[in-house]
Amino acid sequence: MTRPDGTGLTDAERWEQGMAVRRAVLSDKHVDRAAASTTPLTAAWQDFITRTAWGDVWSRPGLDRRSRSVAVLTSLIAHGHQEELAMHLHAALRNGLTVEEIGEVILQSAVYSGVPAANTAFRIATAVFAEPEDVAP
Repeated sequence: MTRPDGTGLTDAERWEQGMAVRRAVLSDKHVDRAAASTTPLTAAWQDFITRTAWGDVWSRPGLDRRSRSVAVLTSLIAHGHQEELAMHLHAALRNGLTVEEIGEVILQSAVYSGVPAANTAFRIATAVFAEPEDVAP
């Protein structure tokens, strides 16, 4: 990433930017839980994903967060990453997608990723959306 003046961000600035985006997308509760469970083994990983996934990729101006959520949901469904799917279904609601739109994303993924992947995604989404605090955007 670069600053508006064209200069690059430092690692510390990318981490700060990444942490802000990570908290906005995944929630303070989720990020605090991840931070609390960080070990010496996972510390470098947490730093990496905060700077790179959140500070670089999710912070880019080319797509809004709704569009990024659609892309992430589709990829997670296609690759069978159920644990990450549940987390990003919550994030998609926070990023402004409706339950109906998420259903359309899952249905669309069935055509390209397979019926079993969509079945699993619908099962996970049903469980996620049954949690009242996460249904409303």
